[in-house]
Amino acid sequence: MLDHVGLSVSDFAKARAFYDAALKPLGIAVLMEVTPEMSGGQSHLGYGSDGKPYFWIGTGGSPGHVHLALAAPDRATVDAFYAAAIAAGGTDNGPPGIRAHYHPNYYGAFVLDPDGHNVEAVCHQG
Repeated sequence: MLDHVGLSVSDFAKARAFYDAALKPLGIAVLMEVTPEMSGGQSHLGYGSDGKPYFWIGTGGSPGHVHLALAAPDRATVDAFYAAAIAAGGTDNGPPGIRAHYHPNYYGAFVLDPDGHNVEAVCHQG
């Protein structure tokens, strides 16, 4: 079981704007900020819900290809994630829809963030 995931980003402000908007429909928001003064030079944001940050973005590493799938409670939330992510500067990597090759109720949407990470919202309910 995962406790948290972190991504290195090339442009912290641009990534923050993207994730603030894209994750809002999923009920995920910034819960913790680690400033360069606190960390010895790096910036980090911890996103989560229910008081626990479980998704982090930060500077200091080399962005690499990552696929991150976030659970959505229903299909409307997947649609809202996709719209918010595209409006925030994301690039379409698969619009909302059924992906029957995974299973009959797999409803997902895929967006590339500003660093090219493949971010997905998925609902497994019919």
